[in-house]
Amino acid sequence: MHILLTGGTGLIGRALCRHWLAQGHQLTVWSRTPQQVAALCGAAVRGIGSLQDYGDGPLDAVINLAGAPIAERPWTHKRKALLWASRIGLTEQLLAWLETREQKPALLISGSAVGWYGDAGERELHEDTPPVVEDYAAQLCGAWEETALRAEEQGIRVVLLRTGLVLAPKGGFLSRLLLPFKLGLGGPIGNGRQWMPWIHLQDEIGLIDFLLRQETARGPYNACAPQPVRNKAFATALGRALHRPALLPLPGLLLKVGLGELSGLLLGGQKALPVRAEQAGYVFRFTAIDAALADILKDAA
Repeated sequence: MHILLTGGTGLIGRALCRHWLAQGHQLTVWSRTPQQVAALCGAAVRGIGSLQDYGDGPLDAVINLAGAPIAERPWTHKRKALLWASRIGLTEQLLAWLETREQKPALLISGSAVGWYGDAGERELHEDTPPVVEDYAAQLCGAWEETALRAEEQGIRVVLLRTGLVLAPKGGFLSRLLLPFKLGLGGPIGNGRQWMPWIHLQDEIGLIDFLLRQETARGPYNACAPQPVRNKAFATALGRALHRPALLPLPGLLLKVGLGELSGLLLGGQKALPVRAEQAGYVFRFTAIDAALADILKDAA
C-alpha cells in the first residue's frame, strides 16, 4: 500500500512506520521537519514539507494523527488556538488537498481521543454513547471528528480512532511519571477514583493495522484495553512494577491552582470499552494493566 501519515514523527507514528516498513508498504510523512523524517521513522520513509510535494502518485490510505500534545502545558487562549489549529486546521488542509486529487485514497484513519466523551464518571462508554460532558477536550475532539468525517463527501471511508492513554517504553505520558515513582514519590491523582482508559503501544499499532485491513471498518473505535482501571489502581500497579511505594497523592486542589482548566483532564476520566474493535475481531495482546506495565518496564525497575 501507499500510505500518507500526518503526525508520523510522533510516538504512535514512528511505531506505525516501523511496523509497516517491515510489511513492505510505501510510506510518506507530511511533517514540518521533512529532513528529519528518515532518521526518526526509517530510511525508506519519504518526508514532505508540503502536501503538493506528494505528487500524483498512487495513494491508498491516509493516517491523520497530527496534533500538539494536549496535556503538555496549561490551556491558555494561545495554547487552545494551537491545539485547535494542529488538529482541525491541519485536517481541513488535508481535506482541501485530497479534493484536488483525481485519485482518492480509499480510507482515512483519523485520530481522536476518549476525551470525546468528556468526564463521564462511572458510566460505561461504548462507541455509540453520546458525549457526557461538553468540556474543552470533548469540544476539541468533537470538532476534529466532524472535520475528518467530511472526507466521506469525497467518497473516502473514514475511521475515527478514540485513543486512551498510550503506554510505551519511551515517550508518552508514562515517561513523565517514572522519575517521581522511582523516587518513591508517586501516588494517585486527586481521590484516585477516576477511570483511566489505557492501551499498550503494541495494541495501538495492532489495532490501527487491523482497521487498515478491514474493508468494512468505518466510524468510531475506542482504542483502549478491555480492562480500564481507576487512577489509584494504576498508581499502585506502576509502583509495584517499579518495586516502589505509591502512596503520595497529588491533591486535586493543587492541580486546579497550577493547571487551571487543564486539571479537569487529569481529575476526570472515562470508562471507555473497545466494543467495536472486539466485535470486529481484534484480539488485544495486553488486557491487564500489570502485564502491560511489566512488559514496558522490564528494563526500567
